[in-house]
Amino acid sequence: MPIPGHVDPVPVPRGLAPRADGRTDLVGLSKPEIRAALEAIGLDQRQAKMRAKQLWHWIYNRGATEFAVMTDIAKAQHPLLETHFVIARPDVKEAQVSRDGTRKWLLTSPDGQDYEMVFIPDADRGTLCVSSQVGCTLNCTFCHTGTMRLVRNLTAGEIVGQVMLARDALGEWPSTPEGRMLTNIVMMGMGEPLYNFDQVRDALSVVMDGDGLALSKRRITLSTSGVVPMMARAGAEIGVNLAVSLHAVTKEVRDEIVPLNRKYGIEELLQACADYPGANNARRITFEYVMLKDKNDSDADAHELVRLLRKYQLPAKVNLIPFNPWPGANYECSTPDRIRAFSDIVFEGGISAPVRRPRGRDIDAACGQLKTASEKKSRAELDRIAAEKQAALA
Repeated sequence: MPIPGHVDPVPVPRGLAPRADGRTDLVGLSKPEIRAALEAIGLDQRQAKMRAKQLWHWIYNRGATEFAVMTDIAKAQHPLLETHFVIARPDVKEAQVSRDGTRKWLLTSPDGQDYEMVFIPDADRGTLCVSSQVGCTLNCTFCHTGTMRLVRNLTAGEIVGQVMLARDALGEWPSTPEGRMLTNIVMMGMGEPLYNFDQVRDALSVVMDGDGLALSKRRITLSTSGVVPMMARAGAEIGVNLAVSLHAVTKEVRDEIVPLNRKYGIEELLQACADYPGANNARRITFEYVMLKDKNDSDADAHELVRLLRKYQLPAKVNLIPFNPWPGANYECSTPDRIRAFSDIVFEGGISAPVRRPRGRDIDAACGQLKTASEKKSRAELDRIAAEKQAALA
């Protein structure tokens, strides 16, 4: 969807080309959509409803990728299903494993577009960082992904497919809530999820369905840079946890590092957070704050952050993120002592402010580093793209 307002800072994202073999991918379709697809190939309503339920179970509970393994569907129907449908996974172009166990996949779609996902294991949880777009509409100056052009939105199937592929890699079929390594999902990969609202909503609906992947909405977090007009809809129609890429507490600094602030300012953003459905002390809003040396890390910045969160009476947690450098970046990471002092001030203000431990830095999988390895541009080209985006937002 285009950015709300008079100027869309990027070209309209292109659509997804149909599969070359003409088949429909069932991954990402809702139960009614699967049933409708079966009716379209000639099954009557009663049989389509029954087969849709069976297909749903095999795809999302058992992780099946072939119709031949579906033992409760008559063998005579397998050729019909194979002619019209496919149960696909994203193609893996490259897979990397960090020294700390973080895993990153470079994926490619049937139309040749590359995007990434990251799995971060911890002692008591495993978090999958999922992408929502190929490229990004925004130009957050500290973020490597922000230097990419937006190519297109990912489909619901491509978003769900990332979860399916991770389950494959972790050996987590059949799908059961107990003993999972993949326990959490964060929509914090490539792209701005709220600029691909419909597909993200539909994908997460599939992920949260209790008869399939069955991941609780309390285990899913959607991150936004502050697309204010879509935040209320996200709370009402998706209902997952909210994370906001704040990163600064003054208009001047946030205008520079998160240019979307020129359209939706800090005060407007924080009011939208205060109005977010379901936010409470048990489901706090997470504010992401990247620590940039001599840019947003002073004691005054920390005190202002506390003041703003108190002003809007927000049930908040602040994640302090040491800046992860990338080639051509114009910023340095704050020193450990400065980060610790900033955290102490926010904690003393009654707001949790843990420092996130960087993960996957050696494979460019850490926060802000996510960018496809196939996307290589000169510094001059990156600067030109950045200038185009900022001029459009001005």
